[in-house]
Amino acid sequence: MTGVELYPAIDVRAGRVVRLRKGDFASETVYGDDPVATAAAFADQGARWIHVVDLDGARGGDPVNRPVIARIAAEVRGRARVQTGGGVRSVADGEALARAGVARVVMGSAAMRHPELVDDVAELVDVGVGLDHRGGEIAVDGWTGAAGVRLHDALGRFPAASVFVITDIDRDGVLAGPDVDGLTAAATATSVPIIASGGVADLDDVTTLARIQGITGVIAGRALYEGRFTVAQAIEAISATAGR
Repeated sequence: MTGVELYPAIDVRAGRVVRLRKGDFASETVYGDDPVATAAAFADQGARWIHVVDLDGARGGDPVNRPVIARIAAEVRGRARVQTGGGVRSVADGEALARAGVARVVMGSAAMRHPELVDDVAELVDVGVGLDHRGGEIAVDGWTGAAGVRLHDALGRFPAASVFVITDIDRDGVLAGPDVDGLTAAATATSVPIIASGGVADLDDVTTLARIQGITGVIAGRALYEGRFTVAQAIEAISATAGR
């Protein structure tokens, strides 16, 4: 094994499984009405992590999908761990999600505005910092605003982060292929493990990312929902990169 994990993504909006195009809330595709069943299916295929994004929380801060996240965590307990982001803006949010069974929270907007919050939340639950960017400029508030910080500069601000989840927004949900050069540069610039997100379209993309030193996770969303490959096939492809 390479030590790289596949993170099948479940983006939840109003309780449904959706995907956005380039983070645009007006460009939404609904893939199902049962996020819990979707998570169970991913775990059945061997996923050891499930990446859940609360889009309502990310955009407005209202954790309306938190009960859904708790049910997902309960459903896959013992088979897969849940990593979730979207609206994690306080110690109380981190504590509530930890109680709900989440193994890792992802902080984005709040981390950029108050880096010390990452330290505080990390005392309660594993914290990943979401570095979502357009052209290297970090975006916040459900990708509707700019943080005024460059990706490269943000990499050195969060010593308590267990991972960075780096998403190229312009590639997210459009099956355009990942930003291999940018992700490689980021992985070279930090010792914090990176989970790559945005643009994964086929198994070649998965294996290309899995071979980059410093990348320990690959998030896949639309490609899974549109049948480009399955979770099981992606895990097998990652495994096959070992020793090459």
